Amino acid sequence: MAVSMNSGMVERFFASFDQKARLEHGVRMPHATQMLATVFDPSSTNIFAPKGTPAQSILGLSVLVLGICASIFLIVAGLLLYTIIRYRSRTGDENSEPPQIYGSNQVELSWTVIPILIIVVLFLASARVIFVTQKIPKPATALDVVVIGHQYWWEYRYPKLNIVTANELHIPVSDPTHPTPTYLTMSSADTDHSFWVPRLAGKMDLIPNKVNTMWIDPEEAGLYLGQCAQYCGVQHAKMLIRVYADTPEQFSAWVAAQQHVALQLPSATGGREIFLRNACVNCHAISGTEARGIFGPDLSHVASRATIASGSVPNTPENLRAFINNPADFKPGALMPSMHLNEHDLDAVTQYLSTLR
Repeated sequence: MAVSMNSGMVERFFASFDQKARLEHGVRMPHATQMLATVFDPSSTNIFAPKGTPAQSILGLSVLVLGICASIFLIVAGLLLYTIIRYRSRTGDENSEPPQIYGSNQVELSWTVIPILIIVVLFLASARVIFVTQKIPKPATALDVVVIGHQYWWEYRYPKLNIVTANELHIPVSDPTHPTPTYLTMSSADTDHSFWVPRLAGKMDLIPNKVNTMWIDPEEAGLYLGQCAQYCGVQHAKMLIRVYADTPEQFSAWVAAQQHVALQLPSATGGREIFLRNACVNCHAISGTEARGIFGPDLSHVASRATIASGSVPNTPENLRAFINNPADFKPGALMPSMHLNEHDLDAVTQYLSTLR
């Protein structure tokens, strides 16, 4: 009953928040039931449901640590409970202090040696997982992706495929018989970030002027969610990660689509001209045009992405228009300023970006 009531209260809150956002800003927020499904989905970022080799190794280590800690807790709590019951105050007890015993080599030795042994076991187990996941030779079939963290979005570059995209990482499923792991070369353009997709691997920090590497090998096709795990500014909580593990056919089709020059429909010519003569080109790039900015996400195929604002908002024409008009409605503190376009220009730019698939 309590869970049902709490869920209902949360859903009513999101519904009222959605209505308020639309009235004040013209912004459509995700439906409450969709947000609740994401929040309470046990498999979205569940470390106990690994789908990659590094995550499976981490799960084994986690179970070992939890088992040791649970055993310590049960022993200590059991002894404490026994002492409380066994030596509780009773009617007729003398008020004198019981005999005091000082010094016990056996007790002192046990509470020194046992913790040392536990620490050694945990150290060796952790070191084994680290070396196993980091020292595996890179196969020739591996896919290389350069990951660059920005405030507050992700840039993905595929050097061998000549693809640049943002916020949604597409990689192939890795078949154990023909491994195709994805090796991520990671750095930051501004401050510290941390790349974490719990069901695929552990965390890896992205640090300015330093290159770190990690690899992932999803064993099942699907969407894997993650999060920047290092506080990087006011919109850190909305710097989300979406990893699409594609079948070989799906990945080949995605690569072919991304390698094409951005579609330029005659019906969107007006919006393209407005985009190119405004400050948009200083930050964003669109292949096949004069827009070659490097400070914001590449928009060459923005309409093919399921989300905008680094995974925090569904990619619909309504939300895209509202984001162009004022990004702060979605992400207060975002570095993209309001463009102050009139209604006609705002509609035209939205229509143009909606054609870039």
